[in-house]
Amino acid sequence: MKNNYTLIKSRRKTIAIYIRNGCAEVRAPSGMSKRDIDAFVASKERWINDKLALSRERAARADAFCLAYGSDVIYRGRPYTIAARDGNRAGFDGERFFMPHGLPPERIKYACVQIYRMLARRHLTDRAHYFAAQMGQSPHAVKISGAKTRWGSCSAKKNINFSWRLIMADDAVIDYVVVHELAHLSEMNHSARFWKVVEGTLPDFKTRRARLRELQRKLSAEDWDS
Repeated sequence: MKNNYTLIKSRRKTIAIYIRNGCAEVRAPSGMSKRDIDAFVASKERWINDKLALSRERAARADAFCLAYGSDVIYRGRPYTIAARDGNRAGFDGERFFMPHGLPPERIKYACVQIYRMLARRHLTDRAHYFAAQMGQSPHAVKISGAKTRWGSCSAKKNINFSWRLIMADDAVIDYVVVHELAHLSEMNHSARFWKVVEGTLPDFKTRRARLRELQRKLSAEDWDS
């Protein structure tokens, strides 16, 4: 492990190790010697190997991820089956994700993503307006994005963005992310004041946030790129 890592030096004060795309990345202060960096990395070898093994396992599961007719997908925390239906349309009828017969796996996944985007645009926009009224906020726009690493964001122009992937979460978790982003309209940070705004609307936000992390772990083993 001694030299099997990517080194990035900068004007930071501390050294840290990150696992990125199945590789170890070390970020160290500009003035730190290679000898000291190697010694630090060696002291963390077991931790690095464990994290690399977990990263490779997740990557393998993502590569094996495949959707077919009869597979279940999650919408608002509940499983729904993918089913073939006559016609050339794909959609959600409250009981199943339906789409035309004969689609290959990649087209099935693509159809599911489009359905998710449609459902996310409808439901997340509704929840944003609902909580905005409660919180006395007025977002300029509510948009749905394909973000992979952020559930939501709030811009300086008061635009609220949500990843379509959020629609897989259960309603309590969805509402947490909605309130979180709306709180940024008054506090563009994660200060104590910010969390007070969130808590004022959702006193149990910490429990909801923990459940969001569970969904993140689930999706880390699924390849939803299309």
